[in-house]
Amino acid sequence: MSDQCMIHHNPFVSLSLSLSVGDITQKGYEKKRGKLLAPYIPQIQGKQLTRIDSKSSRNARRLPPRRHRVRAPRPNKQRIDHLHTEAVQAALAKYKERKMPMPSKRRSVLVQSSVEACTPPDTSSASEDEGSLRRQGRIASSSPYQAHPSVEHWFNRVIQGSSTSSSASSTSSHPGGRPHHATNATSASAATVLADLMAHTQLDNHSAPPDVTGLSERSVHAERPQVASMRGLPRRYTHTSIMETADGVPVNSRVSSKIQQLLNTLKRPKRPPLREFFVDDFEELLDDPNQPKPEGGEMRPLSGEPLGVVTNWPPSLMASLQRWGTTQPKSPCLTALDNAGKPVYTLTYGKLWTRSQKLSYTLLNKLSTRNEPLLRPGDRVALVFPNNDPVMFMVAFYGCLLAELVPVPIEVPLTRKDAGSQQVGFLLGSCGVTLALTTDACQKGLPKAQTGEVVTFKGWPRLLWFVTDGKHVVKPPKDWHPPIRDTSNEIAYIEYKTSKEGSTMGITVSHSAMLAHCHALTQACGYTEGEIITNVLDFKRDAGLWHGVLTSVMNRMHVISIPYSLMKVNPLSWIQKVHTYKARVAVVKSRDMHWSLLAQRDQRDISLSSLRMLIVADGANPWSISSCDAFLNVFQARGLRPEVICPCASSSEAMTVAIRRPPEMGVPPPGKAVLSMSGLSYGVIRVDTEEKLSVLTVQDVGQVMPGALVCVIQVEGTPYLCRMDEVGEICMSSNSTGISYYGLPGMTKNVFETIPVTSSGAPISDRPFTRTSLLGFIGPDNLVFVVGKMDGLMVVSGRRHNADDVVATALAVEPMKFVYRGRIAVFSVSVLHDERIVVVAEQRPDGSEEDSFQWMSRVLQAIDSIHQVGVYCLALVPANTLPKAPLGGIHITETKQRFLEGALHPCNVLMCPHTCVTNLPKPRQKQPGTGESCVYVLQWRAQATPDHPLFLLLNAKGTVANTASCVQLHKRAERVAVALMERGRLNTGDHVALVYPPGIDLIATFYGCLYAGCVPVTVRPPHPQNLTTTLPTVKMIVEVTLISECRTCCLPWPSFTSQSTETLAHPCDQSVLFNKSYVLLYVISRLCFKKKCNLGLSYISAYQHILGSPVYLTVVLLKFLRNVNLSCVRTCMVVAEERPRNTLTQSFSKIFKDLGLSSRAVSTTFGCRVNVAICLQGTAGPDPTTVYLDMRALRHDRVRLVERGSPHSLPLMESGKILPGVKVIIANTETKGPLGDSHLGEIWVSSPHNATGYYTVYGEEALHADHFSTRLSFGDTQTVWARTGYLGFLRRTELTDASGERHDALYVVGSLDETLELRGMRYHPIDIETSVIRSHKSIAECAVFTWTNLLVVVVELEGSEQEALDLVALVTNVVLEEHYLIVGVVVVVDPGVIPINSRGEKQRMHLRDGFLADQLDPIYVAYNM
Repeated sequence: MSDQCMIHHNPFVSLSLSLSVGDITQKGYEKKRGKLLAPYIPQIQGKQLTRIDSKSSRNARRLPPRRHRVRAPRPNKQRIDHLHTEAVQAALAKYKERKMPMPSKRRSVLVQSSVEACTPPDTSSASEDEGSLRRQGRIASSSPYQAHPSVEHWFNRVIQGSSTSSSASSTSSHPGGRPHHATNATSASAATVLADLMAHTQLDNHSAPPDVTGLSERSVHAERPQVASMRGLPRRYTHTSIMETADGVPVNSRVSSKIQQLLNTLKRPKRPPLREFFVDDFEELLDDPNQPKPEGGEMRPLSGEPLGVVTNWPPSLMASLQRWGTTQPKSPCLTALDNAGKPVYTLTYGKLWTRSQKLSYTLLNKLSTRNEPLLRPGDRVALVFPNNDPVMFMVAFYGCLLAELVPVPIEVPLTRKDAGSQQVGFLLGSCGVTLALTTDACQKGLPKAQTGEVVTFKGWPRLLWFVTDGKHVVKPPKDWHPPIRDTSNEIAYIEYKTSKEGSTMGITVSHSAMLAHCHALTQACGYTEGEIITNVLDFKRDAGLWHGVLTSVMNRMHVISIPYSLMKVNPLSWIQKVHTYKARVAVVKSRDMHWSLLAQRDQRDISLSSLRMLIVADGANPWSISSCDAFLNVFQARGLRPEVICPCASSSEAMTVAIRRPPEMGVPPPGKAVLSMSGLSYGVIRVDTEEKLSVLTVQDVGQVMPGALVCVIQVEGTPYLCRMDEVGEICMSSNSTGISYYGLPGMTKNVFETIPVTSSGAPISDRPFTRTSLLGFIGPDNLVFVVGKMDGLMVVSGRRHNADDVVATALAVEPMKFVYRGRIAVFSVSVLHDERIVVVAEQRPDGSEEDSFQWMSRVLQAIDSIHQVGVYCLALVPANTLPKAPLGGIHITETKQRFLEGALHPCNVLMCPHTCVTNLPKPRQKQPGTGESCVYVLQWRAQATPDHPLFLLLNAKGTVANTASCVQLHKRAERVAVALMERGRLNTGDHVALVYPPGIDLIATFYGCLYAGCVPVTVRPPHPQNLTTTLPTVKMIVEVTLISECRTCCLPWPSFTSQSTETLAHPCDQSVLFNKSYVLLYVISRLCFKKKCNLGLSYISAYQHILGSPVYLTVVLLKFLRNVNLSCVRTCMVVAEERPRNTLTQSFSKIFKDLGLSSRAVSTTFGCRVNVAICLQGTAGPDPTTVYLDMRALRHDRVRLVERGSPHSLPLMESGKILPGVKVIIANTETKGPLGDSHLGEIWVSSPHNATGYYTVYGEEALHADHFSTRLSFGDTQTVWARTGYLGFLRRTELTDASGERHDALYVVGSLDETLELRGMRYHPIDIETSVIRSHKSIAECAVFTWTNLLVVVVELEGSEQEALDLVALVTNVVLEEHYLIVGVVVVVDPGVIPINSRGEKQRMHLRDGFLADQLDPIYVAYNM
């Protein structure tokens, strides 16, 4: 079949291109596409998918398991790609519909988003973005020689290979919340079906949840998992669920319905995490045992062909310029084009030589300051030239080289806040740049100050701008000649590079490396004198500079430079110039090949037969193969030969690494490999079949450069050589690489001076290697394959994912239909000790809210199915709002920075933390109550952790003599108990003397006595060398304890006495206090006040953030209180029924300091309803002590002190000294037993001025009696206590009072009723709220509460409503990072919505009831999926 026939019989290409150029409407496209796909895509009308050609699937050829063989592309490749795309969409459409809550927006936000969507025409195109290129076809390129597999076969593969999502949901709810279950069927509009966001165990359980904001009565028949129905309600009911508030009031609202739908999505089997749960900062991490491991042998370094020796090769690039400028002055060097594609100027080699001489003479001799030359040889000079003026740039570049100056090419700054401009300024400052060269037109276009001079850009050093046009340069004298020296290791030029973190670094290239690189490119590409090359790339850096400015001069080549502005207007311009000038070589990127396809129908007289090399500069991008194959399919009929396409791999550090050679050099044919993406995520190579969706088809990038030595090393850690089937970072040793990062010796040593070693640790060579930042492997026939870059690498749960792969997957869901010009940014952010994937896309201006979430949900499903990874956040922004790179692409680093700072301003956002956060701390398991003994604790530990070692017995030499685990101690105790009851015939309550030395035997018999119900009495054995003294003591103890009638006279060992308190420290950290324990009694001297005190007691109750600005309040208060003197105030007590506010008291003292109020006069106090005066910090005592607690331990009701500034530290100020006559004890809230010093418990108080009860009791009287009159379950069971309802602890301070004695301070942590029980741990709302308020400057106030196991965060936005959606990701991030909790719902409201009582305390329960009743009028409500 001829090539013309191939094009004619490929209707999918013509159909898509017709839609792109506007020849047909979207409706017509859908209709024609349906007809074309009728033989392949089954019509889903309740029928099963039918096989198209089962025989072709069975007979399909597959790649050998160990070979990546070369196959020439076939013309039906494009058709296969389109069918692959449709197969993915059919698989997504197969997902059954499941309701998911859509976020709620205030109408003003909707209007604002629609206005913002109407952006001006784009000044750029997605073609500039290497990562946002729309790939032709689907995720994997099909093998040319492989028969087309059926759609059903693909679909079955997805079902078998898909894995479920993982999440970690809460384990308990707020006491006031009751979980309800949804019924098994609901009604939804078929037009508002929203694709499911959470993967289920089987693919047929995936669903497309509808937009629940538009409630419809029409029902869509979809299968639902059987769940329990609510009592009193039928199995089927409408959208509006019936819930109750905390007060039992039924709620019939849209909000409660959405929350229930969100809960339903979380009640699914979870994908097992790749890493095991960690307990408080990754104490234990386990890898996936089923992950594939590399099995091949260790690779060997690969050498390129020797660098040829040329007799007339010039000694330097400057010598070559001098040679051509004097011997071939009229030979064309560079042709520049205008925006219409017409040549505006052709620079000859003679002009280049003379104009470069003029500029070099002017720079060295005509620029001076204070009679001193401004520049000296070796100084760095910035080259600031626009992308449409290659002639002036080339003159300036060679002028600097002739003057022995170091050019630093950078982009033209358009505004003072350009993306990445500050980092470029840092590079210029570190290089010591004081002069910038530019053109007259560019200089006039730069922003000016009021003085008319160019402004100083943010972060830039102060520069002197010099225009290099003809009238500003001076002709040198006839006797002046620039120095033409041989190559050296001195710096020739500095090329900038932006790292993954956003920093800009300067890569230094020496004169010798520049010449060696030109030599290697000339040999690899077969360049000859006088050849014509078309350059579409940026001529200031990378391949555009290497081919179009340096190597071209070395070989006297004629460069046709295509400006980027012309490519935007006419994407076919470079092909037209190849045809017009009969160019032999073209240097392009895959984006240029793709966009040229859209306009190729307008030009039918184009011929590419003159091309011998089509260099694809970004051939290292794995997805460039789609553009290459699609371009070949279209233009093969116009003279393009398949062997002409030559992808290459390069990096800024190593420059060109590998390039596919022209066919005339007799190299092996090109190769193609179909790899498993799952294997690649683990860093191993596994050949797969193309009929799967989760495969990656990559093409080789040719052979290693001449004179280079290449190896593949481990990505992290010691640079060990990789195995043959392992993916690693490609390293290269050559004379043509960069030499350093300017001014960064540490990073230079790590990147440019790497020494790869074998598995035994021996270095493979004495030559240093340069890391290329390319991830790949060496395939058959010594071909280099690249599967990704380090800059786009995202390591999620130990698996590697490439940002370009995720972009291609997102674009394949709805190609060019929803995303504006294919502009998608994918990056990762670090949250909770792991990287999380964030996808940001520009949506088309005409996109609706429904279309947005439809596309977002389908993208989440596709990424989960193809890459087996969850997306943390998916955000949509209006068109043309993402920061742009110099050539118009998306500036990834700046986008990431805006996302983290809350300055992205998305119009739609979807957070999915439940899907991708799989490393939450292990949920706390409630331990059984100890009651009156610790027998149950040991029995529980013997079952829960049987092999956990409890005790180690060391001998005199320090070695382990004996051990006892939980189960061993339990069994030994059982044997002792049996012996006591059978042989000793003891009864319950009998006393048993344990005469043992300290050791495991003593502990085992101690528990044995408890098992038997006996009372153990530990007695130290008599000393064998002093029996006369020690034996009577033993006899006396035995007689007293066994004869005495005191039933509580037991002496447990080991025990310690502290403040008249005997405590048995159990190995599982459960402290058990015996009956001999006494409550600490605090007796302090009465606090006296001055008789003439104008303000004896001051009751302060204020909003916490009211005193946020002491300067302003000081001015206002002092204006009205000029004659007030507070120096007589001795004590000003701050009364609050909660944790003391450090910031509030400090701000208050600072404000009234000018009125004479002493800072020591402001003191804290604590009281509550059961006792209004429990403790007080008087002036006679020391300053209040502040301790720092570990918040992670506090969640487990443990008190662990840390140093100030420690991670997860919480400052807590003491509430004061306990008043005279008041007894305080810390009790367990469940067992009502006393707790030790290291435990957090409820504060119980006993004093003569305790309250006796409520005047009127509503409800059960027993609860109120227990509240005001309760007793300990063991210990001091006689004292009557009142329960304060607040959690706290007691601690003896280190500071002494006036009498020189230390006092015991009471620390109040928070209210018991306000605590949140999540994942078995206790959280205090104020801690979460403090973190949220700190996350963004526009958050004025915050309140959190729980509802049916979901954490709801309500934030007050003090700023523009445009920032509302920015807060969703920031709130989710900070709560995950600092509190290990997943936020279920984020509610953004206006200031003042959160209710606060007269004492300044937040009324969270009222807020919860108002939210569930849909009474808050929120700006935005986000339901994190």
